[in-house]
Amino acid sequence: MGIYVGAALGVLGLIVGYAFSDGRAFWNFLGQTIWNPSSSFVLIAVPLFLLMGEILLRAGLSDRLYRTLNVWLSRVPGGLLHTNIASSAVFSAISGSSVATAATMGSVALPFFKGRAYDPKMVLGSLAAGGALGNLIPPGITFIIYGLITETSVGALYNAAVGPSILVVVLFTLVILLKARTAAPRDPDAPRYSMREKMMSLVDLAPTALLIFIVLGTIYGGLATPTESAALGVVASIVLAGLGGKLSWKMLNDSAEATARNTAMIGLILFGAYVLNFVFTNLGVPQALAKLVSEMPLPPWAIMLMIIGFYLALGTFMEGFSMIVTTIPVIFPVVVALGYDPIWFGVIVTMLVEIALISPPDGTVLYVLQGMRKDGGPISDVFSGVMPFMIVYIAAIGILMYWPGIALWLPSVLK
Repeated sequence: MGIYVGAALGVLGLIVGYAFSDGRAFWNFLGQTIWNPSSSFVLIAVPLFLLMGEILLRAGLSDRLYRTLNVWLSRVPGGLLHTNIASSAVFSAISGSSVATAATMGSVALPFFKGRAYDPKMVLGSLAAGGALGNLIPPGITFIIYGLITETSVGALYNAAVGPSILVVVLFTLVILLKARTAAPRDPDAPRYSMREKMMSLVDLAPTALLIFIVLGTIYGGLATPTESAALGVVASIVLAGLGGKLSWKMLNDSAEATARNTAMIGLILFGAYVLNFVFTNLGVPQALAKLVSEMPLPPWAIMLMIIGFYLALGTFMEGFSMIVTTIPVIFPVVVALGYDPIWFGVIVTMLVEIALISPPDGTVLYVLQGMRKDGGPISDVFSGVMPFMIVYIAAIGILMYWPGIALWLPSVLK
């Protein structure tokens, strides 16, 4: 119907709440229901990570990152396609957003492929797959939202995401290697670099490495919360932009405006979802559903497969962030009742959100990349190009179901 997601959630919550209450209890708690998430210290990390990504984009650090990795990977079978995945993975470690990662690395990478013998479908598919790493690799924003809704430790979720992130990157690399012969032949014009030149190129990685150390190092070292580390990252990105001669009032103003728009969008969706969730919880909907599902004559793994299938279907027509804030309050009690670890499920649902972002026909990342193309090609190129990566991403979820220790080992060690 064209109604904004936040408004649809909030209005539905108001209608249902008014219909099933005498008015007094519902209206008395409504303001507090919205105030709690809006004043959450954990949630402050979201606009801070968004602001850091906007500053980095305008400071040109993403371009330096891509050029450096290209020096090391251009002669590998698959060449620049590997650079797409590697640069997106590294940028994800300071971005926290899939759409921001895809938009940033897409704008940097696409000019490199002009006039080269690469299959455009694989080029766009690898960039979409790289963008899908944005929320999975810490400090992904989805983990913050999941932790806030389910009262799960964000730090533990970040620890749990390390193993699955490595697994997904390895699977993406294998896809490129398997298709390298036809989709990305070895480029005879790719320049050869001496080891000295390769080592010298690492200088351009220093700013990015410093930011990753500040953001993730302080979180994993127990020196700062995700919110505090995000604030440190913003300050560091401003300093790096100044050292690179890119800092100006206009740049900061543009970064702040873009951050404000994205934060407002996320905030409205979250507040609308909280109103609806508050009403559903008071009506006992999640509890009743959890009881119903847990008593079904099926083993827990079969029910979990049904939940994963539900998310995969939902992701074909619903935006990932909206999907998590509207479904987690209902699904989470079911998962806990089945005996699954909340941290493990946080990783699984984040991966499912990522798959939703690259799922035709409504994947946000796919349309972001299509909008950046200069050749006027059809969007079917993006759809078909991302399919091999989406399939191995789903396979990664299957692997995590069989070996949950991939996600749970590091949090258990770092307790």
